[in-house]
Amino acid sequence: MTNVVLPGSRDVRGTLEKPDGDPRAIVVACPPHPQQGGSRSDQRLVAVSDALRDAGIACLRFDYGPWDEGYGERADVRNAVRWARETYDERPVGVFGYSFGATLAVLAAAAVGPDAVAVLAPTARLADDLDALEAIDSLETPVHVLYGTRDTTADWEPIVERARGRGDEITALSADHFFLGADADIARAVRSFFERTLLESA
Repeated sequence: MTNVVLPGSRDVRGTLEKPDGDPRAIVVACPPHPQQGGSRSDQRLVAVSDALRDAGIACLRFDYGPWDEGYGERADVRNAVRWARETYDERPVGVFGYSFGATLAVLAAAAVGPDAVAVLAPTARLADDLDALEAIDSLETPVHVLYGTRDTTADWEPIVERARGRGDEITALSADHFFLGADADIARAVRSFFERTLLESA
């Protein structure tokens, strides 16, 4: 485990988890809403990070900088992806996000073009000009959308419908927005997706 200070004008710090040996790829993990307790220590992010490490994939979990209505946070994700790409010498880079972080992952991916994107419980938009539906249409990389069938918190239905229409991978979990007891299932599905899209395609 290594502490990381990400470049940029905002104070953004992360935790880098690395496998034994040289990582073959890296995934940036975006936490849920910081004003609702979201952080890099989120149990869903940690479960995914552990699973990726076991697969030989490094994972950078980070905390957003000062609250900025989603705009600065989107920049934080972009900077994290750029850092990962530069640090790991053009090895494949993926992005994973949960809830608020899932929406930011899609928005940032439209600008920085990671090699694959996996999102858990994304909402369709954060503001009129932070529209994940519009952003996902521009993605040319593989996308995996995971959602809880009993989730009444996030407006995930439009994203799932759009992703299904694009032929993206969809995983439905019998859970609400907090996915209690589903950490292992989430981690297994996300690991499998990134193994196929980042490792097998490399």
